[in-house]
Amino acid sequence: MTLVTLKDVLQPALSGGYAVGGLVCLGWEDMRAYVAAAEAEKCPVILQAGPGCRAHTPLPVLGKMFRHLAEGASVPVVAHLDHGYTYDECSEALDAGFTSLMFDGSRQPLAENIAQTRAIVEMAHGAGISCEGEIGFVGYDDGEASLGTDPAEAARFAAETGVDAMAISVGNVHLQQDQSGGLDEDRIAAIQAVTDVPLVIHGGSGVPADQRRTLAQTSNVCKFNIGTELRMAFGQAMREAVNSDPERFDRVSILKETHDPVVAAARRVLSNMKG
Repeated sequence: MTLVTLKDVLQPALSGGYAVGGLVCLGWEDMRAYVAAAEAEKCPVILQAGPGCRAHTPLPVLGKMFRHLAEGASVPVVAHLDHGYTYDECSEALDAGFTSLMFDGSRQPLAENIAQTRAIVEMAHGAGISCEGEIGFVGYDDGEASLGTDPAEAARFAAETGVDAMAISVGNVHLQQDQSGGLDEDRIAAIQAVTDVPLVIHGGSGVPADQRRTLAQTSNVCKFNIGTELRMAFGQAMREAVNSDPERFDRVSILKETHDPVVAAARRVLSNMKG
């Protein structure tokens, strides 16, 4: 069994000059492909259950799926709750067998975010698992605007919460379908100058691949969350499978054809972070 915590994979990444992929899952087909990609690349992988995934599949089921994949994997696998918004949701994920909780209090005032995140950290650490928090707000493409992370607030947040990883807002946005943007490397440097907590970039699909690689090798960014880029690969593969034969109706036969393209896309993502 290679089920591990977030801290187990991020601390070696921090010292080794690479990053780990937090790959956003929506169902069995993509999470299985992500583990296959990680095994092919011989690197760890973080399977992430975000709000959309949890709205479709209950947390206890997701926990069993993640753990089943980890038990058969030859590489370290983290079962990670992405964007947990309440204590109860995080507690349910812990009970479901997740090994990492991400509590998102980034919409709250700083003091409230710290207090709520600290409570989740204490719960997680008490159970021997990890916790990620977010300081600054990472917005959404064509949606809510971002609020960049203030380095001084990041230092306070890291010190007072005890998080194992810290998601920051440095030009990244969720759901971006191209890589036309880029991250504020000066702000990243200012943040890592005041804390040695591993840093996390949400909305990693919108970050140019070259910048991901450079930051993985040269900064304290140890985790890139990748969702949209991989969902696009999945959607394209499924569209081609359906369109190839209008008479097809068996979803298992259709979904099987998404496996190899998604493995290939995930391998590109993971290979780029290895340095």
